[in-house]
Amino acid sequence: MIYARPDQISDLDTLPPMPAWVTSARAETLEDVAFLSGAALNHLHLVLGREDVPQSLLRERLALRAAEACVAQSGRPERAGELRDAIAFLQPGDSPGPAGETYLSWQRAVKRPVSVKALHRAIPGIEAGQIAEWVDAGQGAPVARAALVLETVMSAAPRADVSALILADTAIAQALGWDQLVPLLAAGLKRADLRKRGDDLRLAYHRALVSSAVEAVRLSTDLARRAAHLKAVAPKLRAKGAGDAVEMLLTRDAVAPSTLPLPDRAARRLCDRLVDLGAVRELTGRDTFRLYGV
Repeated sequence: MIYARPDQISDLDTLPPMPAWVTSARAETLEDVAFLSGAALNHLHLVLGREDVPQSLLRERLALRAAEACVAQSGRPERAGELRDAIAFLQPGDSPGPAGETYLSWQRAVKRPVSVKALHRAIPGIEAGQIAEWVDAGQGAPVARAALVLETVMSAAPRADVSALILADTAIAQALGWDQLVPLLAAGLKRADLRKRGDDLRLAYHRALVSSAVEAVRLSTDLARRAAHLKAVAPKLRAKGAGDAVEMLLTRDAVAPSTLPLPDRAARRLCDRLVDLGAVRELTGRDTFRLYGV
């Protein structure tokens, strides 16, 4: 494992921010919004190639954001904290519930490189052959491909919102040459947008991509700084297994001490030590059943 020196953290100031003309523009026409979404995606593409951005962790955080949006659109009350709990403390044989299933789907979708097998694992209720057919339905530029995929899925399975959004994000990843799915659309779309067609759907997609790409770049910058700080303080940790624990924290949205490769008491002490060092945060606000993350 390579640790960052404290003086290297300042190097993260070179992580380029999204241009102000992308974030401040008030475009209304399809052509103007398409131009902005293209610029936003291009900038995000550069950020996703940065080694100082913890890419697995970024995808997990975006997966949580996408799941939270999908759950809210379905009318359910669960938010990020409840979704984390539903998965982090899930026991073998337990059901995570509808909201937890949504989060599981997004988590699984971002965990492995894009493939029909990986997508089938994320959305097991749909046959692998059907997934392949739907993903192949999209052609052309990223938004055109994603819109066609979503229209195709929603026409065939009107209640498969989560599956449609996962496959639409897959179409964008494939169009941009990304090996991994990056959740972008769900958090930027309204429920009514999923029922739109043609240019109205494309306009909604472009707007969603602008807002989500801006947020993804902001989150990338934040996580890069946090990850660099965690790596910088890691050499101060003396517990056996601390290096593996740090690796887990750098790749997962939330970690329970019981899942770390240390005895239970040592794991809790390590997490508390990292909180004291400002390297991780306790995410629940509880005294028990705590979760920690960068």
